[in-house]
Amino acid sequence: MFPPGQKRMLGAHVARDLLLGCGCSAARLMRDVVLGFFQRGWTQRTIRAHATSETSRNRAEDTRATGRPGVSVIPLRTAREHNGVRTWWVMGRCCKCNGRLLCMCLLPCMMTGHLLIYVMVSIFVTISYTPPKISVHYVAPGITANTSTLASHPVGPFWNLRLEDGALWNQLQHAWDRKHNPLLRGNGTRTPSATFEVEEECLSDCLSHKCWLPTHDLTSLPEPIRAFVRSMHCREYTLLINQPAICHRDQSGSEPDPPMLLMAIKSQVGNFENRQAIRETWGRTGLVKGETSKKGGLVQTVFLLGRQDSSTGPHPDLRNLLELENQKYRDILQWDFRDSFFNLTLKDLLFWHWLQQHCPGAAFIFKGDDDVFVRTGALMDFLHKQWDEHNLFRLYTNQTDAGLDLFVGDVIVNAMPNREPATKYYIPESFYKGSYPPYAGGGGVVYSSSLALRLKEVSERVRLFPIDDVYLGMCLYRLGLAPSHHPGFLTFDLPESERGNPCAYRSVLLVHRRSPKEMLTLWRQLQKLPAQC
Repeated sequence: MFPPGQKRMLGAHVARDLLLGCGCSAARLMRDVVLGFFQRGWTQRTIRAHATSETSRNRAEDTRATGRPGVSVIPLRTAREHNGVRTWWVMGRCCKCNGRLLCMCLLPCMMTGHLLIYVMVSIFVTISYTPPKISVHYVAPGITANTSTLASHPVGPFWNLRLEDGALWNQLQHAWDRKHNPLLRGNGTRTPSATFEVEEECLSDCLSHKCWLPTHDLTSLPEPIRAFVRSMHCREYTLLINQPAICHRDQSGSEPDPPMLLMAIKSQVGNFENRQAIRETWGRTGLVKGETSKKGGLVQTVFLLGRQDSSTGPHPDLRNLLELENQKYRDILQWDFRDSFFNLTLKDLLFWHWLQQHCPGAAFIFKGDDDVFVRTGALMDFLHKQWDEHNLFRLYTNQTDAGLDLFVGDVIVNAMPNREPATKYYIPESFYKGSYPPYAGGGGVVYSSSLALRLKEVSERVRLFPIDDVYLGMCLYRLGLAPSHHPGFLTFDLPESERGNPCAYRSVLLVHRRSPKEMLTLWRQLQKLPAQC
């Protein structure tokens, strides 16, 4: 279709157009080399054709002049042209060879250079990356109306999704996600219905052996984990001791103000001394003023207990003493479940349910253990500051119904499960694989009541986990929130050299841990601090 010269010219233009699309310096250089090569080939062929036609024309004229064919007299001008053509031909051959050598030499070098530049840029980007800072305040919508049928699912879940590895919690959580969220289930995916049929039966009988999945071998798990797995499906327990009027009308008929701070202390039946020391010191119910701002608020304390008697282990029967304690102080909440370390998560779930029913007007919640010491006045100053800033935010943004998303404590990040069987925090790999989300550890945290109700709702889509602090971090992660770190929450106590110095507690909100005797002593010392503090 095309003469050979035009084919080469067309190929040169096609190569030029392709290389122009690359947009890099190497492509432009290669384009020039290839285009120059083809153009030189076109010039050489044109010169040859011109020389050949000129020679043939001269021979024909000589034949007509002399009458002898085959004899031609080449004039000097034509000879010079022949010499010029040969010179151009030789130069073209040299340029052609040089162009090929240039292509062969430069192409690997340029490719290697670009590869090195890419590697260096990737290294610099990786080194210069810094994770985003977690702010003190959170503004997040939390659970929406649509989540009643669709479970929230994080973009990058903190648990390991490699289900073939056989971690029990991962498989149960994955099945729950697919059950509640059709977007994760898909049209061609079938969720094992037998699992959920068993769970429906377990709602009425939490102690039934049908309630844990028979497909999983639990013999390899330690006894505390096995006991947790057998009952981890059950979330509803009978409330044995209740305080329904603690935030509502009292017997005189007056309407008390809702508490500014509701302290929910996790305790056990036998820890009477701890509860009594808290009642007499930092957990005293009543009006508490701040230490600096003098703004006060009502503080109400409740103790969260499970069942601990001869039926749950080698424990003495203290039910009568507990009943007398409850009649005197009216601050005990007890549920009918076995009180153990791995069941502390149940106290959070059941307390949120009780809070929604009996004390939704509380502004802030302190959740802690019965062996911590809290500077309640300093904590009230901190909470009033957070509340004033939140009200100012609502005023300027005209969001009058916006809740305060506050969760403060001693935050632990990038934590991995403890694989040491001798520790009480031991989580075997056959039960859970993956890292922990950011969570607030230690003896206590503070969060807003509006966030507590949101945590209650999202907890219905997160499987129970044996460690209560980690479970709170999981629920926050599902809400798109993260706990905020406060240096005043001393999970691991003060340095030993400063523990006996009362002035060292001026910047402390919470310290863990203190015995009942130490609580009483420290409380008296902080009431009469020296002037130099």
